Amino acid sequence: MSKTKIVTDADFQTEVLDSDVPVLVDFWATWCGPCVAMAPVVDAVAEKLGAKVKVVKIDVDANRETAGKFGIRSIPTFMVFNKGELTEKMIGGMPQAKLEEALNSHIEA
Repeated sequence: MSKTKIVTDADFQTEVLDSDVPVLVDFWATWCGPCVAMAPVVDAVAEKLGAKVKVVKIDVDANRETAGKFGIRSIPTFMVFNKGELTEKMIGGMPQAKLEEALNSHIEA
């Protein structure tokens, strides 16, 4: 079972911005080939980093308010939030190591 959580416009504030741990947000859509291809990579990051971070996905078609608020123009877009602040934005497919690196810089020892 995936450790990646699905979030919506309704719970984005609580799940992401109010989180006590760094959060990787995957902005995606069901029709997006690269998004679907990245899903196992995102799941692997969630599995590997476990309780140190939170990994969530938000469907841009079903959650237009949040996608608009953060200016999502291309998907997949990955954003890292730490203590409610956007700290990193990455667009497109990428290796697992790059996503982990973006999160690791925010994990407290």
